[in-house]
Amino acid sequence: MQACPQVKNILVLDSEGKRVAVKYYSDEDWPTNGAKEAFEKTVFTKTHKTNARTEAEVTMIDSYVIVYKFVEDLHFFVTGGEDQNELILASVLQGFFDAVGILLSVPLQTDAAVLANKVASHNIDSGAPLSEQTLAQALVTAREHLTRSLLK
Repeated sequence: MQACPQVKNILVLDSEGKRVAVKYYSDEDWPTNGAKEAFEKTVFTKTHKTNARTEAEVTMIDSYVIVYKFVEDLHFFVTGGEDQNELILASVLQGFFDAVGILLSVPLQTDAAVLANKVASHNIDSGAPLSEQTLAQALVTAREHLTRSLLK
């Protein structure tokens, strides 16, 4: 048993299972991009028909504990090893979900360039790695998805 809980990854997928934002904390379990994408597809396929809209759900896939929640057309997942406590993973999911909610609800700006600049200026310095810039851009995409789905 580990002294400190370990999150393997955090995934945000759209309603078709495509990446909006993903963060893998180690390449140990999924060493290649192809392995990561295959895992994401498996997770999406096995969970997308569930009703995880009102509260988080828990499942076990390939000996990983996955806690997930859907909001509008975004699917949020937190993955831990089979020995991880799902309540802790659920807390991580809720914290991440709340943070994304705050980030997406604060800017009432509709101009994509201004919005991207606001997100980038708070989270990225000029020397930030490309993966972090991709996350900021993904947050803008997530906001656009939410905006479109709310305006339908």
